[in-house]
Amino acid sequence: MAVRRLEPILAEIMEALDGIAAAAVGKTLDDFNSDWLLRHGIERGIEIISEAARHIPDDLAALASEIPWKQVRGIGNILRHEYHKTSGAIVWAVVTDSLPPLRRAIERMLEASQRQ
Repeated sequence: MAVRRLEPILAEIMEALDGIAAAAVGKTLDDFNSDWLLRHGIERGIEIISEAARHIPDDLAALASEIPWKQVRGIGNILRHEYHKTSGAIVWAVVTDSLPPLRRAIERMLEASQRQ
């Protein structure tokens, strides 16, 4: 895997987090399940986060040990290759429960990278 600069990687993750948050505001699981564009847009955002997270160095990821990095890095493969098996409820739980702590971790990483 080619080494990439950290700040653009973190910026890509933040952009995807922002897009997902904007799409999900005021929405429910029922909305997510019934709106093809909403579901696929959010899933694409999660795929981007997953792929970009693969480029975060392990030592930096270790500073946010509360984040399950293996799952973050792996969910994109599930959405791409096992999309027919994905549960809307599980993806929606990722949006509502897992992405806010990830956002806080990425914000800390951005702050740290800007101090260097």
